[in-house]
Amino acid sequence: MIYFVSDIHLGAGDKHQQQRTERAFCRWLDAISKDATHLYLLGDIFDFWFEYRRVVPQGFVRVLGRLAELSDRGVEVVFYTGNHDMWCYDYLERECGMRVVRAPRVEHLCGKALHLAHGDNMNIHGEPLLKIMNKMFRSSWLRSLFSWIIHPDLALRFGRWWSGKSRKSHNVEKISADRLGYLVDYARDHHAANGDVCAYIFGHMHFPHRHTEESLDVLFMSDWSGDRATYITMDEQNILELKTFDIDETIS
Repeated sequence: MIYFVSDIHLGAGDKHQQQRTERAFCRWLDAISKDATHLYLLGDIFDFWFEYRRVVPQGFVRVLGRLAELSDRGVEVVFYTGNHDMWCYDYLERECGMRVVRAPRVEHLCGKALHLAHGDNMNIHGEPLLKIMNKMFRSSWLRSLFSWIIHPDLALRFGRWWSGKSRKSHNVEKISADRLGYLVDYARDHHAANGDVCAYIFGHMHFPHRHTEESLDVLFMSDWSGDRATYITMDEQNILELKTFDIDETIS
């Protein structure tokens, strides 16, 4: 079984929320370990991750340990960076055995071509300010300069404040299927130029949804801040499904 999940936002919220999310995600990882062959983490797994050459954020030990165990057992764990956790070097690859992907790409799984991406920084041609900000945040030169100048404690404090501000502003927006249109448009244009792609899978918008038209299939996953999380599976017959997982252990 192949699993896709996104927007866990580990470390977000108060201490209770952080523990609730991490425990739920660990239970989910334990559950999928029984039949997983591939696990695709499609961005914003961490609410904020800024990795120095020899310093990484504290916490997330239970999750990182489980991901490393999955990798050690032969499960291919692939981490697509999101807008909250793009600042990584090689720690996740070296210590946890993940394959890190830093841009949208087409993966060929069991003979099926899937376009995978977090969903940020896509189809933003009419938003010059957003394009400039994305270019700055993805600049390896600026990231290196930031790591040389700013002490890790200050960098992580600033990053968590910035991530929390971004996430809160995102959460107050009224998300509906219509708000996903810019990614559906991206998928439609990409599919017109690359007709062999069978499906497009995104996170980022925190709104679970499936859009289909003719040969186009676009799937979106939820975040993990509510009572239930939505993830995606692909079984041995190459059938993609949106599935839900109860966050609170008392109702799981």
